[in-house]
Amino acid sequence: MLSNAQSKYIRSLSQQKYRKQYKVFLAEGDKIAKEWLSATSPVQMIVATEDWATQQEKLIKKHPEAELCIVTAEELERVTVLQTANKALLVVPVPDPGMALPVSGWSIALERVQDPGNLGTIIRIADWFGIGDVVCSPDCADYYNPKVVQAAMGGHLRVKLHITELEPFLQNTALPKIAATLGGKSIYEIETPESGILLIGNESKGLSEHIQQHADVKVTIPRKGGAESLNAAVSAGILTAMLCGR
Repeated sequence: MLSNAQSKYIRSLSQQKYRKQYKVFLAEGDKIAKEWLSATSPVQMIVATEDWATQQEKLIKKHPEAELCIVTAEELERVTVLQTANKALLVVPVPDPGMALPVSGWSIALERVQDPGNLGTIIRIADWFGIGDVVCSPDCADYYNPKVVQAAMGGHLRVKLHITELEPFLQNTALPKIAATLGGKSIYEIETPESGILLIGNESKGLSEHIQQHADVKVTIPRKGGAESLNAAVSAGILTAMLCGR
């Protein structure tokens, strides 16, 4: 059973200011919770129904540091951030942000990607293709928004987040920079480098001119049908498959 203070604490984590204050975030859902508990990353609190906790006893024992709270489905419903409550919810510490920016391999850099679903899906795409770094401008959606975590489906465990101003990062890297733009060269026609940075821009405005100026090549996905545009996550998926999925 959750105390009133515990319930209030968990519910507060739906808001970014409290995630920053407490330096934790929520990972909710059966699959995500099991994947997190299977990993070595620390867990602060496990909130779960009794049947789920019994079934996952071995995984829970791997995290003696975590406070275990057994709750009813109704209690979980009152603290969930999902539309429909699942069987388990974890409170997870935010990793140390002091990680070095990527200097090799592939990475994805995002400018003002503000939809949490898009950001989470891009993290999941990076995870699928083995891309270890996603670099976000400070005005992107919050990496630890519950909707981002949900859409990433465990990608936070393997993909490192970097929040930084993009211009200095792009100015100081020797990696090839590939910008996704409507007026770029066909992705099917460019010579694919061994490593680089894929630049994806805002959902409605794309990449700003001053970020595009740092690109070594601008690419587009040729349109054959009548759709006006592709969203940021779909574009990132197609371009990532073409650039580093071969």
